[in-house]
Amino acid sequence: MTIDDDPTLELPSESGAFDPFSLGRRLRHLRKEQGLTLAQVSERSGIAASQLSLLENGKREARLSTLQRLARIYGATLDDLTAPVPSRRAQLEIELERYMHSPLARERELPAVRISPRMPMDVLEALVRLHKELASDAAERIATPEEARRANAQLRDEMRERDNYFGELEAEAAKLLQRVGYTSGPLSQHLIGEITEHLGFTLHQADDLPHSTRSVTDLKHMRIYLPIARTRDHEPRSVLLQALGHFILGHEPPRSYGEFLRQRVETNYFAAALLMPEGPAVRHLQESKAARQIAVEDLRDAFAVSYEAASHRFTNLATKHLDIPVHFQRVHESGIIYKAYENDGVTFPKDNLGAIEGQPVCRYWTSRQVFDVSDKFNAFNQYTDTPNGTYWCTARVEYADSGIFSTCIGVRYKDSKWFRGRETREKSVSGCPDPGCCRRAPEELTRRWAGHAWPSARTHAHLLAALPPGTFPGVDDTEVFQFLDSHA
Repeated sequence: MTIDDDPTLELPSESGAFDPFSLGRRLRHLRKEQGLTLAQVSERSGIAASQLSLLENGKREARLSTLQRLARIYGATLDDLTAPVPSRRAQLEIELERYMHSPLARERELPAVRISPRMPMDVLEALVRLHKELASDAAERIATPEEARRANAQLRDEMRERDNYFGELEAEAAKLLQRVGYTSGPLSQHLIGEITEHLGFTLHQADDLPHSTRSVTDLKHMRIYLPIARTRDHEPRSVLLQALGHFILGHEPPRSYGEFLRQRVETNYFAAALLMPEGPAVRHLQESKAARQIAVEDLRDAFAVSYEAASHRFTNLATKHLDIPVHFQRVHESGIIYKAYENDGVTFPKDNLGAIEGQPVCRYWTSRQVFDVSDKFNAFNQYTDTPNGTYWCTARVEYADSGIFSTCIGVRYKDSKWFRGRETREKSVSGCPDPGCCRRAPEELTRRWAGHAWPSARTHAHLLAALPPGTFPGVDDTEVFQFLDSHA
């Protein structure tokens, strides 16, 4: 009787002891321990030698009665057949086989190699090690968003060490502005056109940009595609200058999420250095400091940019040129921090990886208090006593397509003397990070409602999702290539 005549149930094809390749390597090991050839085992078992070869190479699943027959010939039990393979080489062969047929290998279209007894041991070791490293790297990237948070925290540490000032980017922006004849004031649409033409690009508006993009650059035909519809989230001039920044700064496709974030920081900074050039912006701020009238809204108006853009730019220049440490926040109306920076010692909430974004800010801070102020036209100014000292902060509420946000700039109490609005009588006290400050409900409310409330939480998908795949995280490569194909 041959294996094909056996009517018994097949063993489950699962990873581990019963996966065909592992079982096959174990059968080969036991056969060689007995000093038997395939032909000899075939003669004793009644199983064709070709079928035995398929079993040992993991190309065929074994039936239970077949394994019982082979176990008797090898003087082994069924447990022996499914026990780990003692041979180091056999273990490596099993490991490599699993890696080569894993979902990751299929996704990356990695070619499988034939594992033969003649394959040198060092080649086998190297292939297994390469697959392990690839799997480890992929696991770190897709298990959770931790890589992004860790990379963001590391980048913020570097920004703090540099006081958020990047001299090399300032120099690149100044060089480009000089070439197109900029002198002072807001960067005009005409000069932006001159910059674009000087770099060899043409501009095109499109109403079908991939939903995951702000702009798309066609490097083959030197075209930059911008959206037709305007949103409140992204200022068109800034989006264009950021796209040009990637080209001028010589960015390559990012190899890690950390590199992706760094490129974003650099292009955002570069665009701001063009819209609010260092020379004129510093002169404006130094004059305001001399008059003790520094105000972010004045910087905004002087260069015709958004309040958020002016706030960001202020953090670039304040410490370097005005000797004023500063902190910045952009906070959603829910109280969650979307962006933040500090070099003035303020204590932001952080997770165990040092990430600030995604953390709830104290409800007594200016960035939260401003949402309850009825006057949304003027800046809201407030002093806040914290365990780390007293800070003066100024904030405004801005409306975006993605929600309502506050943008807040703050400084130490001793530096408030340089700012307009320092005479405010608004004051609050924050005990954070003590949970008793605002993270824990008051005792009276807790007594009344603990155990009697069951809210349905609005879970954001990005909190659970892995890091977005693709060359540029979050961008669908297929959509981008199809878009360029349709416009080429």
